Amino acid sequence: MLDSTDTRLLSALQKDAHLTAHQLGEMLNLSPSQAGRRRQRLEAEGYITGYAARLDPLKLGLQVQGFIQVHLGTHGPEQSASFARMVDTRPEITSAWTMTGEADYLLHVYCDDLSALNRLLHQVILPHPAVARVHSQIVMDQLKRDAPLPT
Repeated sequence: MLDSTDTRLLSALQKDAHLTAHQLGEMLNLSPSQAGRRRQRLEAEGYITGYAARLDPLKLGLQVQGFIQVHLGTHGPEQSASFARMVDTRPEITSAWTMTGEADYLLHVYCDDLSALNRLLHQVILPHPAVARVHSQIVMDQLKRDAPLPT
């Protein structure tokens, strides 16, 4: 069970994962050791699943961001597992979801350019035996970066 101090700690860490136990303690009105123990407990209990750096895709040469809706032609455990394995091997696909509604999957992709997106679609995704069709959308501008989770 999370208390209000835990939720404030989680909120602070989502904004800045580099906060030290001393800084967290000052923010939460705790001693550094208490803040550190709370952080360790939240990590051990799985509330905090990891820490990562956010990179600027444009500075890395990733000029095209898009979403690809994937519609399977055949549905079954083998097809789903095979598609999931393919998705896992492609670094351009940064996240993937199974969906309700018309599309079976939604893929978030970053590519160097439109040619790279075209190759991903026509040489990787569409040739997969379970895929019937795709619908791609290119991001023109991102109004809001992935934000912290509400706590």
